[in-house]
Amino acid sequence: MENIPTYLFVVAAALIDRNRNILVQQRPEGKPMAGLWEFPGGKIETGETPEHALVRELEEELGIVVDETALSPVAFASEPLGAKHLLLLLYTCRDWTGDVQNLESADMKWLPLEELQHLEMPPADIPLVTQLMAAL
Repeated sequence: MENIPTYLFVVAAALIDRNRNILVQQRPEGKPMAGLWEFPGGKIETGETPEHALVRELEEELGIVVDETALSPVAFASEPLGAKHLLLLLYTCRDWTGDVQNLESADMKWLPLEELQHLEMPPADIPLVTQLMAAL
């Protein structure tokens, strides 16, 4: 019998501001891959749609309110992650309510899309930057 992987479903957002900069967060100390830069987001909980999970995560991490209709799927990544297999869904978002606050990460910054290629990122996020560049 074939080994069936356990999947970890994660959602992330490429928040795009008026100047076409994209928000990235730095993973805090004590978490896996601490210090690496990533798109904001998190795990999809049981019973959630990807969009609902992302709306929840953005409110928890950044203190902003996003309507699900403001989320546009743009890319995904598939990456082995220890005993699990990560499926990471990336959405773009240009419209939200509230001021972006750094509530959970070590640091955050707004960068032009091209500069994301030079950041140290988790393995699953790296192909998302290339896909995002092609889509935008």
